[in-house]
Amino acid sequence: MVIYCAAFTAHYSVYPATETLVKALGDALAPYDHNGKGTIRFPLAGRVPTALLTRIARLRAADEAARQRPRRRAAKKR
Repeated sequence: MVIYCAAFTAHYSVYPATETLVKALGDALAPYDHNGKGTIRFPLAGRVPTALLTRIARLRAADEAARQRPRRRAAKKR
């Protein structure tokens, strides 16, 4: 899985917000609550930040693809 989403009474959340992702997005996350525990919270009121959510999904997909590459090489050596 690349990202997870959950809805609550006053916000919805996106997981995981890795340290790499938070650093890469920098000021784009400033308006939103990201507590350092891997969660980014978006308020239900207001517009959905689709461009930001797209960036989050792409960054997570790239991170996951990079993480999987060494495993594939190791498996081929066997």
